[in-house]
Amino acid sequence: MLRRQSSKRTPKSWTLCPDARDAAAICEAVGRPEMRFVPKKSLDQQDLQALHRIRSRLVGSRTQVGNQIRGLLAEYDIILPLHLSQVRQQLPVLFSEEHPLLTFFSRELFASLYEELCTLDERIEAMEERIQRVFAGNERCQKIAAVEGVGPVTATAIVAAVADARVFRNGRQLAARLGLVPRQHSSGDKQRLLGITERGDPYLRMLLIHGARSVVYRASAKTDSRSRWIAEKQRKLGTTKACVAVANKNARIIWALLARDKPYRAAA
Repeated sequence: MLRRQSSKRTPKSWTLCPDARDAAAICEAVGRPEMRFVPKKSLDQQDLQALHRIRSRLVGSRTQVGNQIRGLLAEYDIILPLHLSQVRQQLPVLFSEEHPLLTFFSRELFASLYEELCTLDERIEAMEERIQRVFAGNERCQKIAAVEGVGPVTATAIVAAVADARVFRNGRQLAARLGLVPRQHSSGDKQRLLGITERGDPYLRMLLIHGARSVVYRASAKTDSRSRWIAEKQRKLGTTKACVAVANKNARIIWALLARDKPYRAAA
């Protein structure tokens, strides 16, 4: 299992080949009872995760096309609002009529871009319909979706990524796996907490934070204990940090629902 490595500095040095290094790592892992292993995903989870990856790529492509349309129109002194719905609404009017700032050639170009945008919308809608069908037939997804700020897309993405929630000792470990816990820069008695680590799956973290943002925006109109806690966090930390705090709490709640197999009980 040894392989000789020729070098000018060390002509007779020996190193382990990759297979030997893998075997040594396996032996090291077996000798550590506290070692945590990543559970293997089932074929259904792999299929569902592939569905989410394709949808995420299509959404990114649609955003790129929308930004390109707005950027090109800005060079013609035509400014469109930021929202993609405004691009869908106003762009057909620009290339269907004789706009004084657009030539016949440019109108053809924008018509092709609009066709590409519509095609992406149709493909994304088809992917979301598949996600809805998976969500309707999965009890674990429906249990997770009962949490405020978690919808069918987030629920199915979590079920696809987390094979068994019991491999995590508590909800904080799941939140740490998603990068929703603060980084620490501590020394002695000084404990300094920084921003979130942003480790783990960025797609799941994005979905949880986006869902938490809708919860934070609606918390001021509610009077239950959870909404009061969110409003207090928003007042002290600001909206962005409050969204991350809600996403962290939702990740812990999701762990409890999956690991203990219990239904979600909303705040009174």
